[in-house]
Amino acid sequence: MKKTIFIGTLGLFLLGACHSKTGVDHDGHDHATEQHDHEAEGPGHEGHNHEAEESHGSSNEIVLTPEKAKAAGVEVSEVQPGQFHQVIKTSGQVLAAQGDERMAVATVAGVVSFRHRVTEGMNVSQGTPLVVLSSNHMAEGDPVRKARVAYEAAKQEYERMKALREDQIVSEKDFTQAWQAYESARISYEAVAKNQSEDGQVVTSPIGGYVKSLLVKEGDYVTVGQPLVSITQNRRLYLRADVSERYYADLGSIASAHFRTPYDDEVYDLKKLDGRLLSYGKASGGQGYYIPVTFEFDNRGGVVPGSFVEIFLLSRPMEGVLTLPETALTEEQGSFFVYRQLDEECYEKQLVTVGADDGQRVQILSGIQAGDRIVTQGAYQVKLASASNAIPAHTHEH
Repeated sequence: MKKTIFIGTLGLFLLGACHSKTGVDHDGHDHATEQHDHEAEGPGHEGHNHEAEESHGSSNEIVLTPEKAKAAGVEVSEVQPGQFHQVIKTSGQVLAAQGDERMAVATVAGVVSFRHRVTEGMNVSQGTPLVVLSSNHMAEGDPVRKARVAYEAAKQEYERMKALREDQIVSEKDFTQAWQAYESARISYEAVAKNQSEDGQVVTSPIGGYVKSLLVKEGDYVTVGQPLVSITQNRRLYLRADVSERYYADLGSIASAHFRTPYDDEVYDLKKLDGRLLSYGKASGGQGYYIPVTFEFDNRGGVVPGSFVEIFLLSRPMEGVLTLPETALTEEQGSFFVYRQLDEECYEKQLVTVGADDGQRVQILSGIQAGDRIVTQGAYQVKLASASNAIPAHTHEH
């Protein structure tokens, strides 16, 4: 009995000691945890949130002093609504206008040799020697010599028939035939003799302008009438746009166009080049699903005939549209941004939604409003300034 009481008392004592240890450990754990949480939520934590809020509030603003902005070529303009056009973007080609391009052709058959160095793009005057055609050592013989022989023989026959006619020895019919043969031989000989040289027949430029293309090379054999050199004056040019059939209903409202060349990335305005719409097709061609639209314009710049260009067809006008020049926009991962000027030295990065563009200006659908002052030149310099460590953090209040 005593043994049983002793064992029970010992068990209760051990149980009480275990409970007391567990409580101590638990209190110690809670205290440490609370201390840890208190430290995490203490001054250090509050400072972290403050810095995050400050960083978030100033991350979209850029400080650029007027001196630095001027040095970087930054220009700011106030946005106002105005007229814009619906735009059809397509591609096309610049072609030489009719009458502004001529061919220098072979006047006789022979072997080609260039009189001087003739290269594509060189400037030539009317009558400038381009090619020499030689027929020496050929079975057909020199065509100029043959023409001279034929001319002299026909001339002698004509003079003989003329003397006999006066004595009424030959008929009028025979005399007429002799006269025709003489005139034909004379014309042929004079046509080839005027450009004859010691080396052969000289082919000259039919007009003043530029060498567009060389159609033969040194040593080629050519026949009479074969094209040798293409000469263009580049005064009037054609712009042919290939428009998808789905825009057929809008073709009647097209008034003008802009186009961008691939070699200088310049955008040309047809209105400034005295351009006009010539015609547009009423059906697509058999080779594709495009309808041609043709303009004519003065070549006052460095437009190269034959080049393929990007074309912006200007259709129906729209009023009250906010637009910006293309130079005002920067792109990041498919999104477009502009920079709004807040004060003399502070700028703000602004996300915008863009609409149509005519190669020079872009329609802005959202993100800015009338009266905003937007950077139109030097936007990338402002963007670089936002990432520069040399520019101090913004401290102004608005």
